[in-house]
Amino acid sequence: MSVAAKIIEAAVDEGRSVLTEVESKNLLSSYGIPVPPSVLVTGPQEADKASDQIGFPLAVKIVSPDILHKTEVGGVIVDVSTREGLREAYSTVVMRVKREKPNAEIRGVLVEKMARPGVEVAVGCSTDPQFGHVVMFGLGGIYVELLQDVTFRIVPLTPIDAQEMFDEIGGKAVLDGFRGMKPRDKNALAEILMSVSRLLEESPRIDQLDLNPIVSYSRGALVVDAKTVLRR
Repeated sequence: MSVAAKIIEAAVDEGRSVLTEVESKNLLSSYGIPVPPSVLVTGPQEADKASDQIGFPLAVKIVSPDILHKTEVGGVIVDVSTREGLREAYSTVVMRVKREKPNAEIRGVLVEKMARPGVEVAVGCSTDPQFGHVVMFGLGGIYVELLQDVTFRIVPLTPIDAQEMFDEIGGKAVLDGFRGMKPRDKNALAEILMSVSRLLEESPRIDQLDLNPIVSYSRGALVVDAKTVLRR
């Protein structure tokens, strides 16, 4: 059984339809999709050890199968740059979530290396009753919902599909290099799209996938946040 199948089966066995961020990123990593270095910890001392392993600056995120949108419950703190700040961030996200979602199961805190700034894009997936999995690509971060500058393809994707998707968004100039900024690594983004397509083909139980933001660089790209919803 593949790594992805084991992750999905474990969640289904627990009666869950939402994967944690840790599970989602392990799912992506098993398909070669790049994610930042991270460690799941269950206490401040483990967080200290994680900072030695990963290095600052860090993002601190609550890990709970009951919370899909972590920022809405104060479950994320970014740009943590000291040990003292890390211990404080750990306690703060746990306290906030217990206050906002007292019945949520907390499985720990994800200590993750902060990604360097770059152009934020998004890749998503929904399931159409007629066509099956449909992949979305567009500008990411807060702009994906504000601008709705996105394009879609039905799985399976081809390399030509990926390149066409880059050309179809209104913000394509940002990918090509804008006002002296270097062009983004479209090959790296195309590899992510193709890997997502393969993941969806081989994992029909996935209903929705949201990779946002993906930070795109002149060389490479990183999936900073990932959400996965399974069919019930």
